[in-house]
Amino acid sequence: MPRKAREHPAHTIQAMQHDERPRERLWHLGPSVMSDAELIAILLRTGYKGVNVMQVSAHLLEECGRLAGLARVPIRELAAIKGIGQVKAIELYACFELGRRIAAANPEEKPRISSPADAARMLSDMGVLEQEEMRILLLNTKNQVLARPRAYQGSVHTTVVRISELFREAVRQNATGIILAHNHPSGDPTPSPEDAAITREIIKAGTLLDIEVLDHLVIGAHGKFVSLKERGLGF
Repeated sequence: MPRKAREHPAHTIQAMQHDERPRERLWHLGPSVMSDAELIAILLRTGYKGVNVMQVSAHLLEECGRLAGLARVPIRELAAIKGIGQVKAIELYACFELGRRIAAANPEEKPRISSPADAARMLSDMGVLEQEEMRILLLNTKNQVLARPRAYQGSVHTTVVRISELFREAVRQNATGIILAHNHPSGDPTPSPEDAAITREIIKAGTLLDIEVLDHLVIGAHGKFVSLKERGLGF
């Protein structure tokens, strides 16, 4: 069962700027700009004493293995998590079941990446993580997403990341291309020199394996991101 969310002083949802609240952002900007954590927060509605709903939402995603992992948590275990309870667990389960039925109705439909913004939207929940991590979008020849595994959690730099491990799942799933992404917990997506350096090393390894590295994104807060390819960093 996931650990309970850390309690620490934080502003409430009501204390947030009006245009930063999840419900208001969805209403005015549409769902495509929303992170997974924000969408879950809309369903949960409230947190508990000392922990607001955005913190509860981000904690659920982090501890349960993102949306896919959260969707697999048994409903009674989900209800037992502090801040969730039976009613919220039922509502989340109903949402996930609707998603499964939609997917079953369109089994061949896979999301397609046609721009850095498409990839950033798919990984937007990384913008609320408190710890740095790297994920990979595995793509087929049509740039459809086959999977999006987490490659590393913690500091992402050349002394930690083992390049060969990044391609293990890509090789297993016969991916022809990958998009890398990592977050900056500070919220500032400005790439560092280390980000460009590790990108160069990964591109070299991909060339040997005939797997194209299409981009490397740095994800920041509030939907901000930077494409290293667009800036010519490492590419």
